[in-house]
This record gives sequence, structure tokens and C-alpha cells, in this order.
Amino acid sequence: MTNTNWTPDSWRSKAAKQMPSYLDAEKLRTVEMRLAKLPPLVFAGEARRLKKKLAKVAMGDAFLFQGGDCAESFAEFSANNIRDTFRLILQMAVVLTFGGGTPVVKVGRMAGQFAKPRSDDMETRKGVSLPSYRGDIINGLEFTPQARQHDPERMIQVYNQSAATLNLLRAFAQGGYADLHEVHRWNLSFVERSLQGERYQKLAARIDEALGFMAACDITAETSPGIRETDFFTSHEALLLPYEQALTRVDSTSGDWYDVSAHLLWIGDRTRQIDGAHVEFMRGIKNPIGLKCGPSMKADELLKLIDVLNRGD
Repeated sequence: MTNTNWTPDSWRSKAAKQMPSYLDAEKLRTVEMRLAKLPPLVFAGEARRLKKKLAKVAMGDAFLFQGGDCAESFAEFSANNIRDTFRLILQMAVVLTFGGGTPVVKVGRMAGQFAKPRSDDMETRKGVSLPSYRGDIINGLEFTPQARQHDPERMIQVYNQSAATLNLLRAFAQGGYADLHEVHRWNLSFVERSLQGERYQKLAARIDEALGFMAACDITAETSPGIRETDFFTSHEALLLPYEQALTRVDSTSGDWYDVSAHLLWIGDRTRQIDGAHVEFMRGIKNPIGLKCGPSMKADELLKLIDVLNRGD
């Protein structure tokens, strides 16, 4: 359904919570313009493929596994950390698949999970008050006036780090690392000698036996790509709307709007106001959308919110 009364910037007419206070409006506009010219991080077709897989999850024919950090950071960015997170998700997914006999849709909170909602705008230590840390996309963790200043230039660094992360994730998912024959290598070193590590290795041995039987039936990594490759999708909370708007593009094949910063975006418990800016933005994009709702949310409120997001009007 086309949203005739929605545009990528229509959220700006709504009340927006959990947003930074940028002191330099011109610098913010410049960063947004730069982001808007950069290539997409993900593609509309990938988001549509995820949506089809999530439909199977909703029907009970598949299982959704989402994992990753509460928030990514600039300081901890490394190929090893990306590999270990990917490996852990693969390990959990193969256990679920083998044990439950059900396909597992793998979604990482990666390549974009840089913003953090806060209960208070200010943090006080020893009588000194500074803006709260809102994630590396907005300000720094160090408790100094310089680090805690809201800096739009950080959005460019987030884009670059997300692009590098996605590049490596795609290589892992499609380049052989996800091959089920590598299942023994997915165990992380810190659990190798634990009871959980022993149980995992036993399961991996059973998978090896199953793969041996399949190979005898001429079902191998060469004849069946599903053995050596996997789909891996990314997600994050769409909290910083200037960043999300700048990476929202029209899909040339469908004419629909997609937020190309991630395959799946979600609305947090602090920004789920039906008449708020975040819901306004999310109702117009065609990505799969998630909702993180706390215990205070009533069933009728949830249904109304889902209806608004589904109708797009």
C-alpha cells in the first residue's frame, strides 16, 4: 500500500523522544546530506527475503534467533569480534535447527546498533553533570565535556563501520565459513572445556554423521548450497531518526521506501508513542519492523500500534 501522506521526513512534524541536542544545526544538515549520497548498506531485495522468512516464523514453520550486543562501539570494533559474534549465532542456530528440526532465521544486532535510549538526559558524578552517554553514534562514553558533546559527525563513522561489518558478515555467510562441515570450529574457546562445550561437540559429531550419510546420497556442499552458505540478516533499533532518514531510499523495482541501514528495524519501549516521530517514520518503510514493548504496554495499545504500522496511514 502506497503511503500518500508519508515522506521520509514527515516524522519531523511529530514529537521525537530520545533524540540528541545538536548544537550546530548546519553541521547536522551537512552530515545528513553526505549520508544521503552514500551507497545503501543493505538492499531492498534482502529485506523482502527476510520478510518472507519471518512469515514462516509467524506460521510456526521456522524459528527466529536474534543475537548481538546491547550496543556496538567504536573502541571494540575488530574482525575478531565480528567473527566471534557470527560464530556464536551460527552455533546457537545449528543447535536449534538440529534439535528442533526447524529452519532458523538468523538476525544479528550488528552493523547499526550504536544508539542507546536513556531515562535521564544528564548524568551526574561527584557534583558534575554532563549529557548522558547515548551510544557512540551520538557521543562518547568518557565522562568529559568534549566526549559527551552530541556530534553529528559520528554518524559518518557509524556508516563506515557498519559497511565494513556487513562486508565481513557477507563473506562469512557466503564464503565457506558457514559450511556445516566447519561445525566443530564454531565452538568458542572459552567454553571448549566446559560441560556446554562437551555437549556441543557431541552434537557436532552427530551432525558430522548426518553429513556423511547425506554425502553418500550425493547431497554435498557442491550440490546443495544450503550446506555451505547461510542467510544472515542485520537489525538495530531505529532510534536516531536523522541517520535513518538519510539512509531511506526508493526501491527501483517496487517503488517502495526502504531504510537501507539494516534489514530489520525496531521501535523501542521509550519511542513507541502512536503520535510520535518514531512511529511516523517506521510506518512508511517496507522493512520488517519489530516492537520492543515493556510490561506497562496494554494489549489494546499494542494492537492499535500494530494497526498503524500495518496500514501505513
